[in-house]
Amino acid sequence: MQVKERVKVLIIGSGPAGYTAAIYAARAGLNPVLYTGSQPGGQLTITSDVENYPGYPDGIMGPQMMMDFQRQAERFGTQVRNGMITKVEFLSGGTHKVVVDDSFIIEAEAVIIATGASAKWLGLEAEQRLNGKGVSACAVCDGFFFRGKDVAVVGAGDTACEEASYLSKLCNKVYMIVRRDEMRASKIMQKRVMSAPNIEIIWNSVTEDILGNDQVEGIRIKNTQTGELKDIPVQGFFVAIGHKPNTDIFKGILDMDENGYLITEKGSTRTNIAGVFACGDAQDHIYRQAVTAAGTGCMAALDAERYLAQKEVEVEATA
Repeated sequence: MQVKERVKVLIIGSGPAGYTAAIYAARAGLNPVLYTGSQPGGQLTITSDVENYPGYPDGIMGPQMMMDFQRQAERFGTQVRNGMITKVEFLSGGTHKVVVDDSFIIEAEAVIIATGASAKWLGLEAEQRLNGKGVSACAVCDGFFFRGKDVAVVGAGDTACEEASYLSKLCNKVYMIVRRDEMRASKIMQKRVMSAPNIEIIWNSVTEDILGNDQVEGIRIKNTQTGELKDIPVQGFFVAIGHKPNTDIFKGILDMDENGYLITEKGSTRTNIAGVFACGDAQDHIYRQAVTAAGTGCMAALDAERYLAQKEVEVEATA
């Protein structure tokens, strides 16, 4: 397999983190090349209204927002390309190699990883059909649209409890659908949801279907012990069973936690390999917001710029 080209900065991923890194790297004259990956624009492309990102007082559709990000990155010279990175070879402090679509190699002096994370879903057909029409995997992102309404949250961990607690401050009624007769969440989180007057926990239950044609109108749940089916009218359905970072390709190469999130040095985006930086939801399992992803994308570009500048100084010193 032949090396196709050599670039200064290669960015893997095209959500808010990747595009922000591209904007900063391009303006610094680093001529970045960005590969969009399997979901160009990231998770925001399956989000309808975005109302919590600064600079959009009237809100904006997620896909349109990502198109704006792309245009801004391209305006400063970023080459945005469709394609998947299928293999990587990282050499600490040296030139890194990545394979694109199993067909050619690109060498890069610095690599910024912005591959994001994907929400875990239940696997129901209606989840995808009604995504953005009442179905969501982020209460902080979309909870505002359900102010005064009835919603359901599926999950039994800390994330589900956090989502339910957040929604309880906005919504009329919050149903928590829990598969077993106990939760995995920490005791303090369990206490929080159990003490909220408008959160009702439905134990030993799974979601059989989401009701509604163009908007969520309710859910059908099944009792795991009796098999009894029950319909509950709700206008919102939040899946809170976790996220999976899109980092499988880096296993055994970059340091990551037990859930696959990339580990970066405190206060930076540097990974355990010099010249490789990680930003956005691929390394953030706490906030997972577009604005925080963009912030770390900025950090990654600045870290890469400083890294490359230091390498030039070292080369000049040995010349």
